Amino acid sequence: MATYIVLSTFTEQGARAIKDTTKRADAVREMAKKFGITPKEFYWTMGAVDVVVILDAPDDAAVTAFSMSVASLGNVRTQTMRAFTRDELGKVLTKLG
Repeated sequence: MATYIVLSTFTEQGARAIKDTTKRADAVREMAKKFGITPKEFYWTMGAVDVVVILDAPDDAAVTAFSMSVASLGNVRTQTMRAFTRDELGKVLTKLG
């Protein structure tokens, strides 16, 4: 499984229903299972990003489909980054020659 970091910002719709944000996170956690994705943590943050989610996912396609499904609900906009552990990056670096 690969690790992904998702940065989320509330849309106007999501901000209007801010009191439901933890319930929406529970629903997103359940939705993720349909894509073979395991959300490890949700963090509500201060600053330019409202919510940070750490995911374990089988591949980029699963994360992309999941992100599209979340976006279609209209509560957040997301930016997703693939994260590498030290060991994973070590394997990448060996390809540099």
